[in-house]
Amino acid sequence: MENKKFYITTPIYYPSAEFHIGHCYTTIIADALARYKRLSGYDVFFQTGTDEHGQKIEKIATEKGLTPKEYVDPIIENAKDLWNKLGISYDYFIRTTDEDHCARVQKIFKMMYDKGDIYKGEYKGLYCTPCESFWTESQLDENGKCPDCHRDVHEVSEEAYFFKLSKYQDKLVKFYEDNPKFIQPESRKNEMLNNFIKPGLEDLCVSRTSFKWGIPVTFDEKHVIYVWIDALSNYITSLGYPDNLDDKFKKYWPADIHLVGKEIVRFHTIIWPCMLMSLGIDLPKQVFGHGWLIVDGGKISKSLGNYKDPRDYINSYGVDAVRYYALREVPFGNDGNFSEDLLIARTNADLVNTLGNLVNRTLAMSKKYFSSVVENPKVYESIDDNLISYAKMLPSLVDNKVNSLKVNEALEDIFELLKRSNKYIDDTTPWVLAKDESKTDRLKTVLYNLLESIRISTILLRAFIPGTTERIFNMLNTKKIEFTDLDFGTLEEGITLNESEILFNRIETK
Repeated sequence: MENKKFYITTPIYYPSAEFHIGHCYTTIIADALARYKRLSGYDVFFQTGTDEHGQKIEKIATEKGLTPKEYVDPIIENAKDLWNKLGISYDYFIRTTDEDHCARVQKIFKMMYDKGDIYKGEYKGLYCTPCESFWTESQLDENGKCPDCHRDVHEVSEEAYFFKLSKYQDKLVKFYEDNPKFIQPESRKNEMLNNFIKPGLEDLCVSRTSFKWGIPVTFDEKHVIYVWIDALSNYITSLGYPDNLDDKFKKYWPADIHLVGKEIVRFHTIIWPCMLMSLGIDLPKQVFGHGWLIVDGGKISKSLGNYKDPRDYINSYGVDAVRYYALREVPFGNDGNFSEDLLIARTNADLVNTLGNLVNRTLAMSKKYFSSVVENPKVYESIDDNLISYAKMLPSLVDNKVNSLKVNEALEDIFELLKRSNKYIDDTTPWVLAKDESKTDRLKTVLYNLLESIRISTILLRAFIPGTTERIFNMLNTKKIEFTDLDFGTLEEGITLNESEILFNRIETK
């Protein structure tokens, strides 16, 4: 049987300044989902990258006396270093300045033009440079400013090419009806229908003449292709479209999920599907618009500079503490708060007290009573039922939660097994059993049940905190670390556990 495929993308990020914890949040979640699917036996293609063209970057670069490419290159190297530090396992990093991407976008633009879906006209509109978005009067906020970033807009008038978005309005509404899971969470779908589609889709400006930093239109060189056709096409140009439709494109398209911030849901669920309809290719299966990560109650903002370099958090607390916090703290889809105090509290409560403490207590008892040799004489008592039945049920619980993108709840379920294991130690009192020679086999069984609960939890945590799980597997000295090894009772008997080590140090707050 051919491997099932799974294609997941992050947005391609805009490198106007160094990346912050908000960029990390989306990328950590995408990474966890990609890793989880790989462990589940899927052939995964996980893509991230950068969206580098446009007036804003041209303007910043000019002010600094650099070419746009000279300006963005170090930011992108820095971003790749950050993804490396966070353990992001992407398969492909696309840059919209890549030569093959540029050539493919030019072909896509020409295909849409030849179909009659792109035409030349004149653009008059209100433009927000930071967001690279055009707005109508009615879409501005109550102060007459950009509804996304609440900064000034200015009137622009220039010759431009337009995409006939209006032509695809009815087809798009029908697609929404036929594919109720296409936009998640549900609230974002209602917003798209009521605020943008039902009032009537206006044709979209897709070229510009007022700046040069973009991909030239092949048949009209004074125009550059505007950001949306350039940026959104990344999800298919990376697969070889339209040059090569046999290999990657045939295998991975349509995408299973585009993860995007809620501020760009509109582009991914209106403009992008209409572009794909124009090209006559399948639409992605799902666009998930997550909330923003806010820092101590306020939106993370490059212009406000209210954030640290994420490496500061990684260096202070460890990569898995940062990953765990991002995945555990925020119900995916809602806005979430990033606070260093909460990160510390979550690390101490879950990673130090619940996980680290359990592993160290169990390995210490195994060493003390049985020289770290694992045995299971299967002397069960009814007190074991609660732990074992939950451990058996856990893989399917986690699978359902991850597949419905409730990653925080999946982690909660895994930590429930770890908490039950800590309580099981208190209830079975191994130190009392150890004093009675007739209870030796019972003690071996109790420790086996604990080791098995740790092993199952660790397998299920592999996608989320990969560095830590490798260390636990090393301590357990087990080869049974795959999703196919999740049955309770699979831990090998007769193995000798390795020395335990401290997984997480308690973080003392000032």
